[in-house]
Amino acid sequence: MKFLRTILLLNSIALLVLAGHSAFAFESFSTRQILQQQDTTKKDINKIKPAATAKLPLGMQQDTAKKDTSKVKIGGAKGNGAKSGVVKEGESKIEYSAVDSTKYSKDNSIIYLYGKARVIYQSFELDADYITYNSKTNTVFASGRKDSRGKYLGKPIFKMEKQGSSIADSLFYNTKSGKGTVFNTFTEQEGGFFSGGQSKRQPDNEIHVKGMTYSTCNLPHPHFGIYITKGIVTDKQIITGPVYLKIEDIPLPLGLPFAFFPKPNKRSSGIIMPNIGDDYTRGFFLRDGGYYLNLNDYWDAKMLGTIYTRGSYGVSVTSNYVKRYKYNGSIKVDYNSNRYGLEGTPEYDPKKDYSIQWVHSQNANAHPGTNFGASVNIKTSGYNLNTAGGTSYDFRQITENALSSSISYGRTFADGKVTFSAAARHNQNTRSKTVDVTLPDIALGVQTFPLFKQKGVGEQKWYNKITVGYSMVASNSISTSDSLLFTKKALDRLKNGFSHTVPVSINFTAFKFFNFSAGGTYLEKWQFQSIRQTAIRGTLLNGVVQQDQIVRDTVQGFNRSGEYSINMGLSTKIYNTLQFKKMGNLKALRLVMTPNANFSYRPDFSDPSKGNYKTLLYQDGTPVYDTFYGRNKRYSIHEGTLYGGPGEGRNASISFGLDNTLEAKVLSRKDTTGTGMRKVPIIQGLGFNGSYNFLAPAFKLSELSFSGRSQFTDKFGITYDGSFNPYAVGDSTLNGIVTKKLIDRYTVPRLTRFSVSFGYSLNAEAFRKRNESLDKTTKKVQQNGMTPEQAAQLAEVSKDPNAFVDFKIPWNFTFSYRFDYSRQATGLLPTATNTLNFNGDFNVTPKWKVQFTSGYDFKSAGLSPTSFAIYRDLHCWDMSINWIPIGPYRSYNLTIKVKASILQDLKLSKQQAYYTRF
Repeated sequence: MKFLRTILLLNSIALLVLAGHSAFAFESFSTRQILQQQDTTKKDINKIKPAATAKLPLGMQQDTAKKDTSKVKIGGAKGNGAKSGVVKEGESKIEYSAVDSTKYSKDNSIIYLYGKARVIYQSFELDADYITYNSKTNTVFASGRKDSRGKYLGKPIFKMEKQGSSIADSLFYNTKSGKGTVFNTFTEQEGGFFSGGQSKRQPDNEIHVKGMTYSTCNLPHPHFGIYITKGIVTDKQIITGPVYLKIEDIPLPLGLPFAFFPKPNKRSSGIIMPNIGDDYTRGFFLRDGGYYLNLNDYWDAKMLGTIYTRGSYGVSVTSNYVKRYKYNGSIKVDYNSNRYGLEGTPEYDPKKDYSIQWVHSQNANAHPGTNFGASVNIKTSGYNLNTAGGTSYDFRQITENALSSSISYGRTFADGKVTFSAAARHNQNTRSKTVDVTLPDIALGVQTFPLFKQKGVGEQKWYNKITVGYSMVASNSISTSDSLLFTKKALDRLKNGFSHTVPVSINFTAFKFFNFSAGGTYLEKWQFQSIRQTAIRGTLLNGVVQQDQIVRDTVQGFNRSGEYSINMGLSTKIYNTLQFKKMGNLKALRLVMTPNANFSYRPDFSDPSKGNYKTLLYQDGTPVYDTFYGRNKRYSIHEGTLYGGPGEGRNASISFGLDNTLEAKVLSRKDTTGTGMRKVPIIQGLGFNGSYNFLAPAFKLSELSFSGRSQFTDKFGITYDGSFNPYAVGDSTLNGIVTKKLIDRYTVPRLTRFSVSFGYSLNAEAFRKRNESLDKTTKKVQQNGMTPEQAAQLAEVSKDPNAFVDFKIPWNFTFSYRFDYSRQATGLLPTATNTLNFNGDFNVTPKWKVQFTSGYDFKSAGLSPTSFAIYRDLHCWDMSINWIPIGPYRSYNLTIKVKASILQDLKLSKQQAYYTRF
């Protein structure tokens, strides 16, 4: 049964390639499109005896008699002493030339051209090592010659109007009737190659062919091909007799009694034949069959459908559009209804999922100052799992749970001084089934400008350095579950508003070494929702008083809030250099420290009289007491809104930081003089930061944080960050339970968070090659647009860097490690995680490459998702094996396919998916 299914699958592939592929259309088809290599070369004319001359084809007969040059117009020498001339045939002229010699028959009716011969007649151009022209029969014959080693050289190369160049063993062409016969040609058409066989051109431009082989293999003797026994070629179509597939000259029992090729001069609409197969759970299927619609030169559409014998089905519509040097993009809408399990069970109920994907890219030079782009990826929460990642069977797509989309428009005005942008965004988590949608998200910015312009020339006054700017953002967003997104309840969750910011600043240098800045910021927010809170007293439960509960209500209606702050900042740089004379290659250490301090002040905007805060009351109207501030508790009516509101209490704080960079100077081994130096960065950007609020009632000092990075070599770097808590910890009792709490008393800072990560590549050239390939493909797409095949290739490489296989890089190995440690501020509940990931590839032979991706999970003490990929370059074919040996997505996939996209459906696949139902 499996063998029968395989035969049916291969027959469907052949049928798809020969009769159904909508992209299988050629610009032209002429006598050059001949296939199947056959040795029809003639013998070396220099070795033929005179007695045998009469048996040679017309035009091969030699006559050493010279023609009377007074009767023929001979042109001047061309090139390397080429003999040339012109013969008139009616109102047309036949131009000819040869490098070695030009001879004529006794009656001057036959011209013999030897050595790099050339003939031009109207739009017909012919080059060959040997050409004859018979003026009586109007026949041109061309062939090559065999050298002393028996190698056939100087084959005819010919070209006709609106056609590309072709090469053949020999040919006849009648200049009067237009008839011609070509033997054993080789030519390229639309990414494919036609070779071998014989063809005859008729006066009505109809071409009769036999022994034709079509292949995407660019060798004169292709590894595989579709063999056409005989056929008729017209301007618009190709009709053939029996056709069958040949691999390494072995005919396979996969053929058709006849075939039809549409042959328009441009892309045309047509039927797409489906793939035939069997799914373990859903049954036999016809997959991805449908119709290709060519709407115009810039826009097309492909409508596909899939049906299973056990009730599952799917439909999709894909459209690509492009306008060269302007923009390009693609849209795909996919809908699936899948049934699993036995009929009558809950699992048999249809699982309906959809996917919407849109990509739009604008050329950077299309509209200077304006840009528009889109990247939309919207799916139902069960789409990836129920459709096996859109039938890709890629565990990265199957396990994908974070989706995001964005559509953006931007424009600059007033020579770049004013910027405007608008965007729509979408973020979705398919695991938690939550979705965030922002539509629209608007931003308007005005570049800072001098408040008082300087008049005339000369040194600026201090007030000329005062600058002011403006920015505004506005948004409308919603956060909800995906099941409620398009319901009336979702409207109650909308959050919208405006935020305006006006910064004023002045910068100057003080005492030569200090950079001083001062300024202020005004912030105003307009919002259309506000919050009301009511406290519910804690009840007595099992002798324990429960905490108070807070009930929140959203009130619709416009409200505004305004606040301002002032700030001052000071920074400088301190350089320290330590020289060494007896430390080997180490000659110096250089430490650059950049201390900075900033002071800011913000008044208290939480007074209820200002309208931003209200007193929190119990249900009976009694106020709730705030032990932290020692007064009645307040709440912000802007809490939980889109942009929030002013903070509670005054703030007069100073923030401080110290950034450090340490470099070493060592002798360079590459310098042959022994005096060359090179810099080695040891510490890059090691910074310490914190702040102190003078007006806070308690805990004035913030946590102290640090971060840094070190790049020791081109292949090895490390990053780290963490924080310290400076407060002591004491005991606290709540309802008879003793817990820990922070005490407003300083102690030795305690580490509460730390993380470190590093990566190492043993062969950085591999990553450089991959990035160059991706950048090159992306740049080509942006400039010239992309075909569906290019879009698929770019998506594959972007999704998985290992999809780019470069056999020129013999090996590569990369690994990365990350360690994270954290605990509560009180020192409780410490947690630590560390992960190790590694990937690489190597060439077993120049044509075999193995790739691998894996890691180690220290928590579960086992390997993380592991996958292997094996690639075999078969010249015009590819073989790939993808194998996931362990884990929940254990599977394998073996594919042998033709490289060229025009025959992308000519492939054979065998897979065992991660799920038996697939």
